[in-house]
Parts: sequence; C-alpha cells; structure tokens
Amino acid sequence: MMNRNTAYQCDVKRRSFLKLSGLLGLGAAGAALLPVAKAEAVLFGNKEYKVSTTRLAMGTFVAMTAIHASRDEAENAIGLAFEEIERLSRLLSRYDSGSAVSHLNDTGVLARGEVEVLELVARSLYYHRQTQGAFDITVKPLIDLYKERFASGGKPSEAEIAALLPLIGSEHLRFAEGNISFTRKNMGITLDGIAKGYIVDRASEILSRNGVTNHLINAGGDIRTSGLAAKGKAWTVAIQDPAKKKGYPDVVKMNNGAIATSGDYEIYYDREKMFHHIVDSRTGHSPLLSTSVTVKAATVMDADALATSLCVMAPDAGIALINAQPGLECFLIGHDGKTRHSAGWHLSS
Repeated sequence: MMNRNTAYQCDVKRRSFLKLSGLLGLGAAGAALLPVAKAEAVLFGNKEYKVSTTRLAMGTFVAMTAIHASRDEAENAIGLAFEEIERLSRLLSRYDSGSAVSHLNDTGVLARGEVEVLELVARSLYYHRQTQGAFDITVKPLIDLYKERFASGGKPSEAEIAALLPLIGSEHLRFAEGNISFTRKNMGITLDGIAKGYIVDRASEILSRNGVTNHLINAGGDIRTSGLAAKGKAWTVAIQDPAKKKGYPDVVKMNNGAIATSGDYEIYYDREKMFHHIVDSRTGHSPLLSTSVTVKAATVMDADALATSLCVMAPDAGIALINAQPGLECFLIGHDGKTRHSAGWHLSS
C-alpha cells in the first residue's frame, strides 16, 4: 500500500474485474480470499516497519498497511484481521445459503439472530429514518431483477419494477427483541450498502487490539485510518475522478477516522449507466443525481451507509443532512464534473 491511498483507484483490468465480482457483493467474500501471501515490509530507520498486505475479499481488493516496531507482530495482526473479514463476510452474505441473512430472505423470519446481524439491521433502520427512506436495505428484489434482466440481454420493464415496489420499504420490516421478520411475502434484504464498512471497522479493531494502532485499511474505497503513517505523518487519501482524467478532485489528510466513496461509476449493468448497484427504493430506479459521493465519519459503517444515501438524495438535501450532524463531512461530484462539499470538508482535512 502506497502512502497515497486512493479511493477506487484501479486500471482497466481491475475495473473490469470489480464490475463483475462486485455484482456478487459479499457473496464472493467467503471463498474469494486469496491465499495468504508474505506481506511486503519496508524498514524506516531502526524502529519502524511498514507492513502491507492485499487480498481479495468482499468482491473487491482489501489492502492493509500497518506501521509497527515488529514486523512479525504486524503480520500476525493483519492475518487475524483478515480472518475476521472472512468470518463476517460469510455471516452477512446474502449468497451463502447457510448465513443468517439468507435464512431471513428465504423464510421471512430470523429468530434471535447473531449480534452482528442485529447491529447492522438496527443501524440500517436508523439511517432509513435519518435519510427519509433514501437508505433502504429492502431493495434486494429490485437488485435481483436488474441482474436477471441484464444477464439475459434485456432490461427491466416499468411494469416489472412497479410490480416489485410493494415489496420494498423498511417500514415492512419488523425488528424487536432480537427477532427480525417481514410483513410481506417475497421481501428480502441486502446489507451491501453498509456491511463492508462494518467489516472494515471490525478488522481495524482487531489490529488495534493486537497492538497495531497505526494502520490503514482500504476495502475498495471504504477506508479506515488509525494513528499515524510512516515517519509520523498523517495518512493521505485521494478522491478518484470518476471521469478517469489526470489528477484528483481532492486529497485529504487523516489520522483516526473513516472515509467511504460511492457512485454510479463503480458497478453498473448497462453502458449508459442508467441502472447501477444503487437503487432508490421509492422509485425503483437507480439515482442519476451525483456520480460520486465521499463521506467522512467516525466509522466506515456510517460513512458507507451515508455515501450510499447521498447518492440517492438530491445534493442540497444530502449536504444539509451532513451539515446538521457533528463529525460528518461530504464531497460530491456531479455528472458535469462540478464538485460540492459540506461546510467543514476542508477544515477537517
């Protein structure tokens, strides 16, 4: 991992891979972790190693960089963090038939679910309320329709989309005393808009718990930073230009915090990018308001969910939401290339 850690920075081959594997979401994670490879390590002076490891997980490339006095301890902590990513990916995948999420989607009921699932669903419902419905985990039927139609060479009709809208909406999801259930048949949830961030946060906790407090995790643009980079410097994160032109729309410095980027250029189903992986549950269509949204927050889970939400919301409404809450900042790129940001974006960098 280079000191300049870029959000969604990749070449053509990697972008093509992410376009395909990203359609699998967390479904790829359980079996797609690359074999353990020896970490790259660079020694700065006599007391500081920069240890970096990259693997495939959660349908993207996950890179961890640790700054630590002991190379062996750093490598061990990174290994444990990747084990946690694998465990949580299996648990939260909607593609793994043995996962709690799959059980809920298949039966409509999850009794006494695992604490991680309950935490994510609870936080998802919180953001559903905060964003007035822009963030909604019940869009799975629509996403499945998109994938099925484009896989067969067509596209979803307005009638097909309209027929599914009664199944969409977190108001049809019941959550109480550790139990989750649907009030309507054929509903389903996807945690793809929040789970990756949650998993990155948990991996960061594993690193810190094992003494590696200076680290950076980049999971395809969902980034968690802790402490300092090499030589006592802040971590540097560059925002990628969706148009793939030279340079970066912005570069930020970070110590302890999280940043996540979402947009319609990441995973899409048609060449026109009218249908992509973000769906507005209220219309059944993919939003076409902002091409890229980056959010800074205390946790990657919150940054992940809010970046998805702001892609759905009108830019003015999204920025107003961020400005109204302490500890949050955002940076938006429109389809015309123009940028907008929250009041404290540059102050927080």
